[in-house]
Parts: sequence; C-alpha cells; structure tokens
Amino acid sequence: MPATTRTPSFRNALPFWMSLGLVPIILFAARNGGWALVLPIASTFLLFAVLDAAMGPNLENADPKTPDSRLFWYRLITLIWYPVQAGLIFGLIWYVTHTDHLNLLEKLALFHGVGLMSGAIGIVYAHELMHQNSKLERWLGDLLMASVLYSHFRSEHLLVHHRYVGTPKDPVTARYNENFHRFFPRVLYQCRRSAFAAEKERLARLGLPWHHPRNPYWRYWALQLAHLILAILIGGLPGLGFFVFQAVVAVWYLELTNYVEHYGLTREHLGAGKYEPIKPHHSWNAAHKASNWLLINLQRHSDHHYKPARRFPLLKTYDEAEAPQLPYGYPVMVAVALVPPLWRRMMNPRVRRWRAIYYPEITDWGRYKSASNPMPRQSR
Repeated sequence: MPATTRTPSFRNALPFWMSLGLVPIILFAARNGGWALVLPIASTFLLFAVLDAAMGPNLENADPKTPDSRLFWYRLITLIWYPVQAGLIFGLIWYVTHTDHLNLLEKLALFHGVGLMSGAIGIVYAHELMHQNSKLERWLGDLLMASVLYSHFRSEHLLVHHRYVGTPKDPVTARYNENFHRFFPRVLYQCRRSAFAAEKERLARLGLPWHHPRNPYWRYWALQLAHLILAILIGGLPGLGFFVFQAVVAVWYLELTNYVEHYGLTREHLGAGKYEPIKPHHSWNAAHKASNWLLINLQRHSDHHYKPARRFPLLKTYDEAEAPQLPYGYPVMVAVALVPPLWRRMMNPRVRRWRAIYYPEITDWGRYKSASNPMPRQSR
C-alpha cells in the first residue's frame, strides 16, 4: 500500500478546481465557433492524457480519518458546481437561440462540449454528492442528475450497483468481451428497470406502495420536468432540443466511464443468491495524477467500492498486488473503449491475468461469461 503522507489543505485542494477552466473554454468556443469548438474535447481528453504521461501517478494517500472540517476546500467545488453548470447550459441556450453567427452543426458541436462538461464533470460531482448524508449535498446531486435527465442514476447506483457490482445482477458491470456499443443500449434499458424495481422493493419493505410520496421518483420527475420547461421558456423548441442533446451526450460519457470501471471483473457466488464481499480487486484502479484531479479521484475506484462513504480527498490508491490497474487514465481508456478490437487487445489479457491471480482454481471461465451464469463458489 502506498504511504499515507498527503495532508488535506487549501493548497492540495486547488488542483481539483481545474474543472472550472472548462467554463471559459466553452464560452470562448461559443463566441468564436469554427476551430474553437474542438477546444472542450482537446482540453479534457488530449490535455489530460498528456499531463498524465508527463506527471505520472500519485501514490500518496490522505489519512482516512480526516474530519470533514478539514475538507472544506475540496467539498466546495462540488457544492458550487450545479449553479455553474446550470448557468452555462441555460445561458448558452439563450445565446444560440438569440444570435446567428453559428450554424446548426456548430451549435451541436458546442452543446456536445456542454454535454462533455455536464457528463464528465457534473455527473462525477453528482456521484460524490449522492453518497453523502447531508440533505443539501443529496439535493445538489439530484439537481445535477436532473440537468442531464438521468435522475434514476442515484437509485440505480446506490441500491443496485453498489450492492451487486461484479455480479449478473448489476447491469453496469461490463461483461468480458462485451463491447461498449452493445453495453450502452443494454444499460440504458436495464438500469431504468432495475432502479425503479429497487425503489419499489425498498418501499414494499416499509409497507408502502410504489406511488407513495416517499418514492424519490416523484422528485426525479419534477426536477427533470422543471429543467425541460426552463429550456423551452428560454429557447423554445430549439432550446429544448439543445438541452436534450447535451443530456444525451452527458449520459453517453457517463456510461463510457462505467464500462471502463468494472470491465470483465466478477465476484464469487457463494450460493443462495449471495456473493463474496466487495474487495478492492473488484474494480479497476488508476493512480494517474492529472486525470484524478479532473475527476476528483474517481479513478481510485477500487477504494470507492470498498468504502463507498469515503469522501473523494480521502480515497486510497492501491498497488498492483491489491487491485487491478488500468494502463492509462480514463481520458485514454474511454477513447480506446470506442474501438472494440483495440479495447479487447488491451484489456482482455489483463482480465485473464486478474483471474489467474485472484481465482486460480477456476479453469473453465467460458462457463461463466454470461450474465445469467454466476461464478460459483470453489473449494480452496
């Protein structure tokens, strides 16, 4: 395990605020059009891939017992992000529907950049917020998810994904040899069903019907409708179209990330529908410094699933003996995931190596590659 040496402080928190740099970049692209519309992608995927290569990994860990009072400057970026993001989305909807210097393709390219921001940054921050006990943070998380029309993600993530990750019951765990272009439509369909079913089951345990006011879906639907109405009021039907487009782009980036995080990894089935406890080796880990700044340590995903309540500055990184390692940070990995032959060439040998390390007694993995056939308990 890397040494625990990093101290949470204002100075150490500042790199996690780099995401704010996307705002002026997107505004510059909106004003200038043309070549400038490439800047949002270049300043995230390309720039942070280069920075990762130049800066190397960050193997330091903070003291996990650090109190929240020492984390104010880390938390603040997530607390202010919804007004920043909403202001940019709706401000640009007004801008592009009241000016005429951008053609339709340029406007779509611009809102692709907005969707990149609301997906790669906004949803990542929403993910951090929804894991907290604070009502304010959970509400801000719900607002961020409503701004991309994917509010059910909170229910699916907390009630399904964290419980069933690495098993056939988790739609978001990408199966071995499943390419992203098949994964994406499957997840869109299955996650909506599993999220609603999980909330319905939770209410049933309380003796309540699914339509009880305590079902968060009423809040999800109200917040999403409010965002849609606001888009129409500001920009009419074109404004609604641009809002929906950025939401689709955001969800696409979210599910690209989900695809990378658990590809091919499984938990042992203990029988009677039970699985072994979640361990760090059930998620891919990435210690790349720059992209972890951008994504508030999301790439320390092994520790997030091992300790879901741990705030992002306190997440630990693991070495190869404790958790499987991605060869590159997420900016590179999600790009590779779009090319299935390249993805299989890069990742399948790593999955096979992971199997040999953690489950050497299983020799016929072909029997357990389908979602309906869980990995059995083995005698050890």
